[in-house]
Amino acid sequence: MTDETATGPTPEDEAVAHEAAYLRDTPVETILANHLYVLLQVAALRLAEEPPRLDAAQLVIDTVAAVVGAGGERLGEHADLYRRALAELQQAYVRAATRPA
Repeated sequence: MTDETATGPTPEDEAVAHEAAYLRDTPVETILANHLYVLLQVAALRLAEEPPRLDAAQLVIDTVAAVVGAGGERLGEHADLYRRALAELQQAYVRAATRPA
């Protein structure tokens, strides 16, 4: 009998198992939606900093654009929302990049 068997699974093992179950059972559109939401927030926060962190925001915006472009309508019922949010962030980026220092 190993120590792990004697004491049962560790909290880390349980966390990994829980995460795997979540990823297995959750529709991929929902997982992508959660990640897109976080990425959109990150870009907005980088643009709101003083001074704006344009390189960081641009990387996130480009990444979201790639996911939204590749996923298209397969992203589900909120695909248009993602496109609109992306367009707003792109406009905010242009405003931040052209604002006098």
